Amino acid sequence: MSVANVVMPEAPACAAEAGSWCARLWSWTHVDFLADSADALMGGGLRILLIVAIGLVVRQLLHRTITRVVEGASNGKVHRLLGRAPKRLRPNAQMSARREQRARTIGSVLRSITSAVVLLVAAIMVLAEFGVNLGPILASAGIVGVAVGFGAQNLVKDFLSGMFMLLEDQYGVGDIVDVGEANGVVEAVGLRITTLRDHQGTVWYVRNGEILRVGNKSQGYAVAVVDLPLAHQADMTQAADLAGRVAAERVKEPDISSDVLEDPEVLGIEKVTADGVTLRVTVKVNPGKQFGVQRALNAAITDAFDEEHLPRPVPVSGRMAP
Repeated sequence: MSVANVVMPEAPACAAEAGSWCARLWSWTHVDFLADSADALMGGGLRILLIVAIGLVVRQLLHRTITRVVEGASNGKVHRLLGRAPKRLRPNAQMSARREQRARTIGSVLRSITSAVVLLVAAIMVLAEFGVNLGPILASAGIVGVAVGFGAQNLVKDFLSGMFMLLEDQYGVGDIVDVGEANGVVEAVGLRITTLRDHQGTVWYVRNGEILRVGNKSQGYAVAVVDLPLAHQADMTQAADLAGRVAAERVKEPDISSDVLEDPEVLGIEKVTADGVTLRVTVKVNPGKQFGVQRALNAAITDAFDEEHLPRPVPVSGRMAP
């Protein structure tokens, strides 16, 4: 076929505008579709690049803000700003480790959420630049969101509760807690589930949204409480003096001395029943060490009472004359 028989495509009207993108693309490609759409493509492309750039900047700013807020909440700055600074009595090393763990967990989740939201908004704006009708898409997304929202109410509740528990440092791995029907040592803290192991070895999986109150036995310090039953006719002054002396000597022994924070205190008579009288001794100890100290003091004081022949209570139904 000769060159004379080749039919050249007709130039679009915009190609007559010197210096325009349409004229440039027509001179480079001689493709009428590209030339006719050149101005729209270049203008839209610049707007798309601007949307992407703004999205990246917003994402970075949100990430930095989240990091600062989470670190502030973890080290108590947020609580102090709100006028309710928590009193932390844990060792500094433990506080730092827990703070770092909380900041890492919460920050990671929040940064992922903000990245997804920014990406979604940017994608919608980019689609709008291409002339896509967003009405059906947004309507469908709204319907799906409502359906998922109704079906995942408990999941959202558990998630939010877990976030606040971590932010407020209500408990952490290794703490001994009472969360109602389950109590024991915390083995794992997640955003949806908290895992506990009780003294019998049973593992409990507790949904964070179902935890209405938490009793933490490992924050700051614990108190070892020793209740000593005695008969009504026992000399309470002698018993209190003996209990205080034996307890003070026992807490100095190497096996428990490192766990004791203060000297034992004899509180006196705790209660009087038909069977006898209860004498109470307490001592402040390190978190989680109260049970071992209680057992040691109980054994030592009980032996001392037996050596001094202090009478012990006998149930009313089987009471015998002394």
